[in-house]
Amino acid sequence: MVVPSLKLQDLIEEIRGARTQAQEREVIQKECAHIRASFRDGDPMLRHRQLTKLLYVHMLGYPAHFGQMECLKLIASSRFTDKRVGYLGAMLLLDERHEAHLLITNSIKNDLSQGIQPVQGLALCTLSTMGSAEMCRDLATEVEKLLLQPSPYVRKKVVPQLAQILRTLVTTGCSTEHSISGVSDPFLQVQILRLLRILGRNHEESSETMNDLLAQVATNTDTSRNVGNAVLFETVLTIMDIRSAAGLRVLAVNILGRFLHNSDRNIRYVALTSLLRLVQSDHSAVQRHRPTVVECLQETDASLSRRALELSLALVNGSNVRAMMQELQAFLESCPPDLRADCASGILLAAERFAPTKRWHIDTILHVLTTAGTHVRDDAVANLTQLIGGAQELHAYSVRRLYNALAQDISQQPLVQVAAWCIGEYGDLLLEGNFEEIEPLQVEEEEVLALLEKVLQSHMSLPATRGYALTALMKLSTRLRGDNNRIRQVVSIYGSCLDMELQQRAVEYDTLFRKYDHMRAAILEKMPLVEQGGPQVDEEAKESKEGAPAPTESQASQLLDLLDLLDGASGNAQHPPLLDPSPGGALVHLLDLPCAPPSPAPIPDLKVFEREGVQLNLSFIRPPENPALLLIIITATNSSESDVTHFICQAAVPKSLQLQLQAPSGNTVPARGGFPVTQLFRILNPNKAPLRLKLRLTYNHFGQSVQEIFEVNNLPVESWQ
Repeated sequence: MVVPSLKLQDLIEEIRGARTQAQEREVIQKECAHIRASFRDGDPMLRHRQLTKLLYVHMLGYPAHFGQMECLKLIASSRFTDKRVGYLGAMLLLDERHEAHLLITNSIKNDLSQGIQPVQGLALCTLSTMGSAEMCRDLATEVEKLLLQPSPYVRKKVVPQLAQILRTLVTTGCSTEHSISGVSDPFLQVQILRLLRILGRNHEESSETMNDLLAQVATNTDTSRNVGNAVLFETVLTIMDIRSAAGLRVLAVNILGRFLHNSDRNIRYVALTSLLRLVQSDHSAVQRHRPTVVECLQETDASLSRRALELSLALVNGSNVRAMMQELQAFLESCPPDLRADCASGILLAAERFAPTKRWHIDTILHVLTTAGTHVRDDAVANLTQLIGGAQELHAYSVRRLYNALAQDISQQPLVQVAAWCIGEYGDLLLEGNFEEIEPLQVEEEEVLALLEKVLQSHMSLPATRGYALTALMKLSTRLRGDNNRIRQVVSIYGSCLDMELQQRAVEYDTLFRKYDHMRAAILEKMPLVEQGGPQVDEEAKESKEGAPAPTESQASQLLDLLDLLDGASGNAQHPPLLDPSPGGALVHLLDLPCAPPSPAPIPDLKVFEREGVQLNLSFIRPPENPALLLIIITATNSSESDVTHFICQAAVPKSLQLQLQAPSGNTVPARGGFPVTQLFRILNPNKAPLRLKLRLTYNHFGQSVQEIFEVNNLPVESWQ
């Protein structure tokens, strides 16, 4: 038995009565099937009713594209009821990119030429909603003719003398039939404000004319009802987009500040989003509302707390960094898991940019690693070791803090890695016990060794973390005064480890003990301070590349394996083989690094993307020992005034090639040329086929979501031949 189609009112009641989303989908799917069947049957008397139901389904977020052509059929109808629904459907389902715009242009032109005012009003509203530049040019003559008509019903659809109309609405009001909750014709006010926003953008004279009017609207609009808030918000957007006076922009920021106290969550969300757009251009005005923004961090709604976090991080500067970091660190301890990574990353970036002292900077990073170590950016370990290494006066303080943190918790892997590195470098300072700034605590050699062995044996430790701990034990063999037999025993045990990287280190260290013990102290002395930069390509790095050839990848890999600078930052490098049993072979592997073959000529870098300060550069490396392999380093930089968040770079190559994407160094590109985000692509091209690369970038910038898809066809010939 065929179930009859529902009326619109019955459909609404049945959808609202659904207790689960599955029930709602079932009701809508059945009704959409009836609507499709009705469209196929072609009953002209029922077409507008079926389209009305489809528009309601579209408003709920379900697909309704199959009703687009029905809108054109109803618009072409001679009945007003059909035209009304058809034009409404066109405004909701069509836009200027739709291929049917030529057909709808002809229908609008015919309706504008007729003398029926309601039909002309429908056509004008549709043109203003979805009209493209071509449609407006084709219909300009008809619209100009309507401007000369005496009837205000049609003339107000094209908004002549906007400022005077809006001033009249605000000061004297209009008829009660157009008033909603005490606000005179809010829909017309909103449309006028939007058009003023377009006309005043980048136009000094027009903006100056609007200043007094916008101030009048902002001060006279009643905000006790949501209708007034809607008009006020459009006023704020107009003030933000035109070249308004400084005092007027401060007034707009204060209006958004009042919105933050509104009980409606939607209004608070709109206020946070708008303030985030304003924070770069009117930083001092937004800064006045910082306490309210910080309070919004405790919102239970995830979207509100995320917007509040982004705005709070944007408000951090050199004068308030201490107070803001306290608030953000407190939020980090209790924030939802999906916000913890963004919060931790933002705190680290703000601390790097505005740290008042090195000690405060170290304490802040340690707090983040202790609280949310598993959520920090990949470069947090390298940055902290670089910071500690450059603060010689804080070596004793740092090693004590890290030792205490490691003794309490060995589950946070980035914290364990930094602590192991610091103990290995400055373990002798830990044993001296001379700390004036913290409570003295005597630490014994056995306790330090036992703690590092605990890290090695823990099932929570990653292979990289075990590498840090093993290297720390090896370095302590030259810094401790006791017997090294315990360290030698641990090192020899890991010589048969299943992890190849850990096994290689253990074999090399064991060889140092057995055959080159007289050189061990010199080889394992404290590491010198290394210039920060890594694989990033900046101007200085470019100049150095032109002046001298860069070291080969095998050289860098051997050096990192031997001295554990930053635990092998190039995890994809080709590692040297296990040590030769002969003394000469071992000595070559351990010490004779300059004997490696010279590197080939560098491949020129390539800039492939630039938009609003966001730039993407490609650097290329072809390892001499594997010519079929190409390493591409993607470097994303940001010279704008707003951070780039949720940055993702994806790639595709032709089927004849093999592509492997490594994890990026982070997902936030700081503003004003901060620490860039890098990512490594490994491409295997055994047949030396011409290389083409398709990239997709997605990120958030200035509060907007951006997605770019493009092909890179101008890659250097040296990268694949």
